[in-house]
Amino acid sequence: MTQLPTFVCFGEVLWDVLPTGKQAGGAPMNVALHLRNLGQQAQLISRVGTDDLGRELLDFLHDHGLSTPYVQIGQSHLTGVAKANVSDANEVTYKIVQPVAWDYIQPDDAQTELVRQSEVFIYGSLAARSPQTGETLLGLLDVAAQSGTQTVFDVNLRAPHYDRPTIEALLSRANLVKLNEHELIELTDWHGYEPDLKLAMQQLYNHYQLDTLCVTLGPDGAALLDHAGYVRQGGFPVQVADTIGSGDSFLAALLASLRAGRPTRQALELACATGAYVATQHGATPSFSEDTIQAFLAAARPLAGSLAPAIP
Repeated sequence: MTQLPTFVCFGEVLWDVLPTGKQAGGAPMNVALHLRNLGQQAQLISRVGTDDLGRELLDFLHDHGLSTPYVQIGQSHLTGVAKANVSDANEVTYKIVQPVAWDYIQPDDAQTELVRQSEVFIYGSLAARSPQTGETLLGLLDVAAQSGTQTVFDVNLRAPHYDRPTIEALLSRANLVKLNEHELIELTDWHGYEPDLKLAMQQLYNHYQLDTLCVTLGPDGAALLDHAGYVRQGGFPVQVADTIGSGDSFLAALLASLRAGRPTRQALELACATGAYVATQHGATPSFSEDTIQAFLAAARPLAGSLAPAIP
């Protein structure tokens, strides 16, 4: 009997095309693989084409221990590709091809039942750029709301693939929201909120009636706001190989830690350590375990403490 997944990730799966070659990517896929690294049960809902790139993606997922019964195979559109610009290792940018297979994820009874029986449903904004996948996503968010499945919105704004009404609709469906500091600034500008990090987070948290709001701050760590209050975690100084997948590993570690019942401050520290560790590795989905991260954290914690300024 197949074990039901705790986490379901919905959205894009694609190839990141880098100067050094192509790498499997897409935030939902990355999060699912990082959750598996951390010993969690995860599944992916997406779509690839019947082309060679699609077959290679399915092989990649199987090789990394992620089964693909909910990754649809379509004949009408090619598998997704994103051309990555890594000239700035700290801020990778993408040109994301459109339309591609994952723009046409179709609703079906199997994925509805999958979301209904899972504990956490994770989605981003890029998947909503097309009407078909956007409608499928909204339908699954309705299922999650009806079944009490926690909804996690990994904002991931990628110009020009989003608009304000869509983002606000997705925010209104979320229990937990994770975004980076640049995305927070944009949302703050939309609403005329205070530019101060803590105040802006409080206003966004209240406006969308969230359970948890988390903002990643690059090398400066992250901040989290929930019913218990505001927590800030400093970053861990590392030699960056590239930041592809770093934010996705952060989210996976945060969700796995919170599900394990760790205190918020400890969960945030572990998430920051995971994101920092992945930034030291090439590619979005290096293999690691929680033991890997704990060892990294034990070595990095004293150095971070000696270098970090006071955190408000």
